[in-house]
Amino acid sequence: MDKFINLVKLSVGSENVDSMSTWQATRRAQTDDGLPRHVTRMWPKREAEILQGGSIYWVIKGAIQCRQTILRLDEVIGADGIRRCAIVLDPTVHRTETALRRPFQGWRYLKPEDSPADLRDQNASDTDLPPELATALAEIGVR
Repeated sequence: MDKFINLVKLSVGSENVDSMSTWQATRRAQTDDGLPRHVTRMWPKREAEILQGGSIYWVIKGAIQCRQTILRLDEVIGADGIRRCAIVLDPTVHRTETALRRPFQGWRYLKPEDSPADLRDQNASDTDLPPELATALAEIGVR
């Protein structure tokens, strides 16, 4: 079994999973390969582990709510000449169980065993819960 690591990142400005997906679709149209990406200043030191099956788990409104598989890391040189890392993502967004997260800057590593599980198809109706309710349920350990 391959050993991999995930990332967790705030989706700043997103109101919910749908708004994040809509924003990515708009940005995706501006790229050559049609894949969404998130550009960050720091290059992950654990690149090899990330690329063995890692995902980025998105924190929206104080809780992890979804994830996307990381396909590759591309070098991007900004107009200022500084090297940055473009985290290239699979466009498929997998909704996850809600997991509370305090605000933080940048991204953090997230071990697979600490990552929230994907919602199963039979729980698809769970995605219709208002984010505030999903967060409240997570706070009391119901979700």
